[in-house]
Amino acid sequence: MSDYVVIYEQAEDGAWGAHLPDLPGVVALGATRSEVGQRIEEALAAYADDLRGRGRSLPKPHHTAGTVAA
Repeated sequence: MSDYVVIYEQAEDGAWGAHLPDLPGVVALGATRSEVGQRIEEALAAYADDLRGRGRSLPKPHHTAGTVAA
């Protein structure tokens, strides 16, 4: 099992979005951070299932994340 970086973004209206930089197209939207967290996990699982169904596997992740102080 691999860990993928998830980018969470909050919109001006308070809604949330998430995406996986290593897997373009795997995205989720939700009203709360918790909801979008659950939905991105579901999106990843569906994507992995689709790949397995076609005889492929998830690519290895190559993104990492960190923070910097300003």
